[in-house]
Amino acid sequence: MFSTLNRNRRCRIRKKHARTIPVQTSVSLLVVLLLLLALPRASAQGLDDDQDVPADLTELSLEELTNIKITSASKKAEKLSETAAAVYVLTREDIRRSGATTVPELLRMVPGLHVARIDSNTWAITARGFNNQYANKLLVLIDGRSVYTPLFSGVYWDVQDTMIEDIDRIEVIRGPGATVWGANAVNGVINIITCHSRDTQGGLAAAHAGNEEQGFGSARYGGAFSENAWFRIYGKTVKHDNSETRRNGGMNDEWNIVQGGFRVDWDLSESDSLTFQGDTYKSRGNDTLRIPLPPFPSYEDDVMSRGSNVLGRWERTFSETSILTMQMYYDRYELETSLLPHVNDIVDIELQQQFALGDRQEIVCGLGYRALREDADNTMAFALFPDSRHDNLFSAFIQDEISIVDEMLRLTVGSKFEHNDYTGYEIQPTLRLLWTPREDHAVWAAASRAVRTPSTIEADGWINQLMSMGGATVPVVLNSSDDYKSENLTALEIGYRISPTETISFDLATFLNCYDNLRTLELISLAPIPTFRVDNMMDGHTYGAELAADWLVRKWCRIRGAYTFHQVQLSPDNNSRDLNPEAGEDETPHHQISLRSYIDLPYDVELDAGVRYVDRLSSLGIGNYTGFDLRLGWMPVDGLDLSLVGQNLFRSQHAEYAPFFSGAPASLVERSIYIKVTWRF
Repeated sequence: MFSTLNRNRRCRIRKKHARTIPVQTSVSLLVVLLLLLALPRASAQGLDDDQDVPADLTELSLEELTNIKITSASKKAEKLSETAAAVYVLTREDIRRSGATTVPELLRMVPGLHVARIDSNTWAITARGFNNQYANKLLVLIDGRSVYTPLFSGVYWDVQDTMIEDIDRIEVIRGPGATVWGANAVNGVINIITCHSRDTQGGLAAAHAGNEEQGFGSARYGGAFSENAWFRIYGKTVKHDNSETRRNGGMNDEWNIVQGGFRVDWDLSESDSLTFQGDTYKSRGNDTLRIPLPPFPSYEDDVMSRGSNVLGRWERTFSETSILTMQMYYDRYELETSLLPHVNDIVDIELQQQFALGDRQEIVCGLGYRALREDADNTMAFALFPDSRHDNLFSAFIQDEISIVDEMLRLTVGSKFEHNDYTGYEIQPTLRLLWTPREDHAVWAAASRAVRTPSTIEADGWINQLMSMGGATVPVVLNSSDDYKSENLTALEIGYRISPTETISFDLATFLNCYDNLRTLELISLAPIPTFRVDNMMDGHTYGAELAADWLVRKWCRIRGAYTFHQVQLSPDNNSRDLNPEAGEDETPHHQISLRSYIDLPYDVELDAGVRYVDRLSSLGIGNYTGFDLRLGWMPVDGLDLSLVGQNLFRSQHAEYAPFFSGAPASLVERSIYIKVTWRF
């Protein structure tokens, strides 16, 4: 959140130019690619292109992949290939073969996202810049339910989980999605969509154990009430080991969570359907903190979080082009910690209508209301004034998709209108154009405006913490601002999709984001304790390119690659007294490269490998690293899936991000090996 205060003075050095990728990393990527291409020829003797192999990800054609229907870009079903936005979809098969055990690990596969592990239970995740533990410009949803917290406008990733096997797909929009999703969908939207309960019938049990993921178990059972009504229930538990540090060995940050939930889907009639689902969880973790008083001793903090949610959705289909949807959910989150114990309650109601207007226009519009209540127990480290508040958010949106030239040129125009209790009315329009001169070519462009509204801690907060000044660690006080404004984004995007052959496709997205009213921490006084105030005295812009490629080498071998380039440049106002306003320029890597392969071998054996390079974060003192993951899967009989997974195999350990509090040692991501058994019955 206020991480700019915790940087060493060396972060004053500005890195304006893109850095080159180390030669050894390029060589590693090339070697891995050659090995992956050579391995099936050595191991799959006698396997030709006409021989039957498992019906898997490698058998899906590029046309089938690009025809996947998504809903996150415009809140209506549309083909991935016909979306005028930077979109990437993790399919159910991607997820199964990833070897990942958590949602953040799955997101590492998405081009354009920066996913960094801070410690055993904390992540920094964002798109297109401005990453940190409390990243506040990325909207995350699970089945249409927003999981952001109003305290800092970010996500508690340790408790946003579900059964990996029940995720149908993850849709990721890089770039503004505020026109349909509202404030805080500034740099992107992540929508995690679980399976219809009709598709999860029967039982499933999964367990794995390893050196880092010490214990994991999950179970799910699905059944039917009738021929038109289905259900499933699930439960899972995870225990993760303490992480390591370079300074003093083990950290006290072990983490475990117990979670359960249900989903019911009911086809009331040929035109009406009802979904009812919910989750409950309890998480316990540890953290190492420092008391902001001399001599600044460290102490271990027990962190307990619990919560529950319930969601209902009714949908009526009048025709293929006319659908009415009403959704309502309640979400409660409780955090027990020595810093700022608090409780959040959210009630959200939304009504949406999709209909055709003539032969060339398709309109989606909706109304929404959200009530938020926050209650905090103030401490010497964090406080809210008032310590209890109730906020209301009213919203409406309309989006019109116009076919200018049938099946060739399409224009989308729309806007979101919101009223919040901090900044009043906000308008967030967009204009998108899609040109498809041929079936295998698509060019799109977009201009959008989005806002990031103030969080509770920025408007009503007081923080007493540590920072490094002049090489010394000193206590400081951070105050909120009564007139804190929304951060504004004007985004320009251009993208191109092409499939030059039936087995190769490329997806390129470029962007220029211009921000104003970015957050700064203004120095008010130095004595007796340095005191700062939150303000909006900085502008900035980011630009970059995101390239994804897909190559179906053979029926039994698919390779996917991605390259991401991001650049951030910040400009504080001339009268700003922020001591280090430009630290955010190097909190997101300039370069990221990834390469993944999916190989089907004889005898129902799968070999999946992934290598990724992440550039250094100079302002945080984090070096570049290359990670290599490997999964060997075997299905000896129907319903039984055995996996041996190795993660971060190139190095025994590496750091990915810096902790929030100054003085806390950086945690290291260690090499991890585990065995997983999944049984479907």
